[in-house]
Amino acid sequence: MSSASNVSIDAYSEKASCERLLWVHRWTDKLLSFRTTRPAGYRFTAGQFARLGLEIDGQVVSRAYSITSAEHEDVLEYYAIIVPGGQFTSRLDALQPGDPVWVEKLSYGFMTADRFSDGRQLWMLATGTGLGPYVSILQQPEVWQRFEDLVLVHGVRQCAELAYADKFAQLRQQAAAQGWPARLHSLRCVTREEVLPSSPGLLAGRITDLLRGGQLEQAAGLSLTVDDARVMACGNPEMVTEVRELLRQRGMSPLRRAGGGQFVTEDYW
Repeated sequence: MSSASNVSIDAYSEKASCERLLWVHRWTDKLLSFRTTRPAGYRFTAGQFARLGLEIDGQVVSRAYSITSAEHEDVLEYYAIIVPGGQFTSRLDALQPGDPVWVEKLSYGFMTADRFSDGRQLWMLATGTGLGPYVSILQQPEVWQRFEDLVLVHGVRQCAELAYADKFAQLRQQAAAQGWPARLHSLRCVTREEVLPSSPGLLAGRITDLLRGGQLEQAAGLSLTVDDARVMACGNPEMVTEVRELLRQRGMSPLRRAGGGQFVTEDYW
């Protein structure tokens, strides 16, 4: 999903809308969230991604980013990492509100919660900016009404990279106020900093190691089983590949268009 393409502005304008940057929030020197205006008639399902384009040296360079905003919002929000020396992200890092951003007219991707037809728990595993689609998914009331437990697992290197904590707390409060039945379990995994025992929901180690060792289930107070758990994994390819294998060892299989299956994955690199 991260591959970029270079096309002429005239050619790109046939499939994209020229929107405007509205807002930028910097989590760290390399991580940021940003919002653009939303093209008229633009539709997406929570969990999908958009292709964005920036004008660089007379051409449009495009790249895919998961949409973190809710389906009903009149703006589009995204979560991004700045790659040092990267053609697209170096330009993105320099943008200011009011600058143009091209948004392709179609949304893409199949990692959406509505693909699961059964299950009581929705496990959402992410590394880094792979968190993005879950920010959108958790803003959909039907997800809170459909599942009994929502388990969000975010793996990062350092605590400063644990974005959207306030948003998830707000969503938990909103769900309680609305009487939505699901419980949100937020598990944060850090690999390069010491984790204090007094830090609730904060675990030391890689997601895959914690999944293999049972610490994720212990922290959530739930069992990840074929009958009850439905799993999404989004992040770096190594994590996604290893998660697939660990889930297969538990008797799970990937979702198929014809039906059946307990997990869906998406590389985010």
